[in-house]
Amino acid sequence: MKSRFQFSISATSGKARTGTIQMMRGDIRTPAFMPVGTAATVKAMRPAEVRATGADIILGNTYHLMLRPGAERVARLGGLHQFSGWDRPILTDSGGYQVMSLSALRKISEEGVSFSSHLDGSKHMLSPERSMEIQRLLGSDIVMAFDECPANGVSRDEAIKSMELSMRWAKRSRDAFDAGGAHAEQAALFGIQQGSLDEELRKRSADALIDIGFDGYAVGGLAVGEGQEAMFGCLDYAPDQLPADRPRYLMGVGKPDDLVGAVERGIDMFDCVLPTRSGRNGQAFTHSGPINIRNAKFAEDQGPIDDRCTCPVCATWTRAYVHHLIRSGEILGAMLMTQHNLHYYQMLMADMRAAIAEDRFAAFASGFRRDYLKT
Repeated sequence: MKSRFQFSISATSGKARTGTIQMMRGDIRTPAFMPVGTAATVKAMRPAEVRATGADIILGNTYHLMLRPGAERVARLGGLHQFSGWDRPILTDSGGYQVMSLSALRKISEEGVSFSSHLDGSKHMLSPERSMEIQRLLGSDIVMAFDECPANGVSRDEAIKSMELSMRWAKRSRDAFDAGGAHAEQAALFGIQQGSLDEELRKRSADALIDIGFDGYAVGGLAVGEGQEAMFGCLDYAPDQLPADRPRYLMGVGKPDDLVGAVERGIDMFDCVLPTRSGRNGQAFTHSGPINIRNAKFAEDQGPIDDRCTCPVCATWTRAYVHHLIRSGEILGAMLMTQHNLHYYQMLMADMRAAIAEDRFAAFASGFRRDYLKT
């Protein structure tokens, strides 16, 4: 029987780490990128295709799934894995970020967040206890503690108040998760560090989370508009404040150069809608940097999207054909672009794991930036 949750680091190169998270539904190789399956699907992809890109784990959204089709319905239908056809680990977010970003009408209290659905205006309350219940009903493998994600640029007083509330919610999340019976015996719970861009607040948050005790720790509250330089400035210290023997997860990040810079600073896990959303909109990621396949210069380009890419799309179709599909609004265009972008991201993660294992990550990062950023 696989262990409930076990994290081992097999090699380091500078602050970069590579290892494995062992869970009952399979191993997760780190550094890991998790494709986002917002509504029980990675858009434009079938589960087997997502797996074929190299993904070991995907992400599901508590907020979206609680509203449609409903967590209780998913549970009646066998849980999120059976419902969606993905049999490997799934991480679910807590719903906190989406409540803050999507709900125009919301009220934060000690109890939780009351809000109106962006779908139909119906009223809901999301609390640490309800978030844990929803994630349990979904059958999540990695459950995220419920937190408040403050907006970029809040005052220090607001950041303190928000962080302290999130830490109280983290303790309630821990207690509610532990009361989850069989699910708690098979799943893992991650805490989320907050504190805006303030090193002292981040340390206070990390200490509070460590005192509660979690299987893994996320760096939250970044990628909310602060810019890469400020994000990297925070990551210069934030991961080091978290336990070295636990996975460190940077939520909602990011561009390929964000991933390399974050791994360089000790991050192990990522999720982001960028490769899928950008793909549907015509942006392809390549070893030479991103390209907009809609551009007229690709209309008769008979080369692959990326001549260094090993994905089925690059092996089969030309830039000209994918350009035609995207310009025509054809569904196949979204499918091929998404497949290529997810494959590119997983290739990047595999290349980083190999570079760390061979203790050449600094040289890898330099070469990546030379080719991708032309620096």
